[in-house]
Amino acid sequence: MQSETAARDDMVLLARSLFERGLTAGSTGNLSVRVDGGFIMTPTNASFGFLDAEQLSRLDDDGRWVSGDKPTKEAFLHLAMYRAQPSRQSVSHLHSTHAVCLSCLQGINPDNMITPYTPYLTMRVGQVALAPYYRPGDEALGPVVEKLAAKYNGIVIANHGPVVAAKSLRDAVFAIEELEESARIQLLLGDRPANTLTEAQLTDLSTMKIG
Repeated sequence: MQSETAARDDMVLLARSLFERGLTAGSTGNLSVRVDGGFIMTPTNASFGFLDAEQLSRLDDDGRWVSGDKPTKEAFLHLAMYRAQPSRQSVSHLHSTHAVCLSCLQGINPDNMITPYTPYLTMRVGQVALAPYYRPGDEALGPVVEKLAAKYNGIVIANHGPVVAAKSLRDAVFAIEELEESARIQLLLGDRPANTLTEAQLTDLSTMKIG
């Protein structure tokens, strides 16, 4: 587990990187990381490009806001991911373009919504589930995400965006980037015939998880 100071500095650095590369726009998206005694989380209505380490939200182990700016209204999504698997150390959530586009398409498999064309999504995230749409901030989505999160590290909320859990803040950010890139590949390939990884190849990759 990172020290709180290191976690705050890393969150500012990684959030700015996501913002500057167009992976989140305006004040969308949120990050969280587990620290001793609770969580550090990005504040509500805060742009990833302009975070202040000292103003990041501090929550206790039960998810209650204790200091810093008010946490994101989607804090419940993060807490649902942590409750489902307490070993998780960080959660990332974006409104990234290609993952959102894919979630809007009809006929997407809700149990495995991103086709495994490359090894890296399998290694960092595994299969990705599609959760139904709820109004942003609607805490009724929390139990839905928590149930899926018992099985999946990566979930995309329909017409909204991806949520990913991992063993560290950097891994959570790298994993959600890989999810976005994999969604982009799927959209670019469209309906054209393409080679996917075989079940044997996917089984082999499952022993090489890096996220």
